[in-house]
Amino acid sequence: MQTFRFTKMHGAGNDYIYVDCTEKMLTNINETARKVSDRHFGIGSDGLVLICKSDKADFRMDMYNSDGSQAEMCGNATRCVGKYVHDKGLTDKTTITLETLAGIKILELNLGDDGTVKTVRVNMGAPELVPKNIPIDSEKDRFIMEPVEVCGKEYKVTGVSMGNPHAVTYIDDTDSLEIEKIGPEFETHKLFPKKINTEFAQIVDRNTIKMRVWERGAGETLACGTGACATLVASTLTGFVDGEADLVLLGGTLHIKWDKDDNNVYMTGPAEFVFDGEITI
Repeated sequence: MQTFRFTKMHGAGNDYIYVDCTEKMLTNINETARKVSDRHFGIGSDGLVLICKSDKADFRMDMYNSDGSQAEMCGNATRCVGKYVHDKGLTDKTTITLETLAGIKILELNLGDDGTVKTVRVNMGAPELVPKNIPIDSEKDRFIMEPVEVCGKEYKVTGVSMGNPHAVTYIDDTDSLEIEKIGPEFETHKLFPKKINTEFAQIVDRNTIKMRVWERGAGETLACGTGACATLVASTLTGFVDGEADLVLLGGTLHIKWDKDDNNVYMTGPAEFVFDGEITI
């Protein structure tokens, strides 16, 4: 049994349980992540995020999906980590570095009139487009609008990694998508040796994309920061947008820009406090 304090936060509806582990680490983390994430018998979240000390950056983020599996990165979670460490007094910086399994991310914290963090701009790094590095089981140099058969239907898929693997495909209407049926089939498709996060994108205009996301290990979530970044990159490569757009997710809107000068993707979006609590697991 272990008792610990936690904070629930969300970024555009993508909610996680955040725990300060700068002084003491949790135990049995995989099972703890499953229990706290359960929306009926636990706190309820898309996963668990541990905020830790780092010898490479200001802080380190360890994150776990709701099924207990460890994840490399989550863009929405990075923003909430930025809000947590500032608003909880762990730092007074407004530009911080955050170590993740997908590398070190730079967070620019935007404060409101009350001195708390309202939005965060994250340098998400350079997109990875080589299929074997995403990974996708393909010998091609790029995987752009390639045909993939799922549930007896052919989809045009573009592969991008933003520290975790994404498959982006385009549909006419995200509202009518049967994502609970098709999402798991994409996630476990034989093309994706480490499974895949899948973004179903609807082009509204050259500045706006609607999307829904099926996250491996979590199912459909209200938002996915790395998925929004992957969708913007894919949509730029396929000519639908010009390197910058608003990504409209079920939980809110993220502004994504792919800066071709430095080849980095920048994400700006909200970070929201929900509540604090204490739990015994």
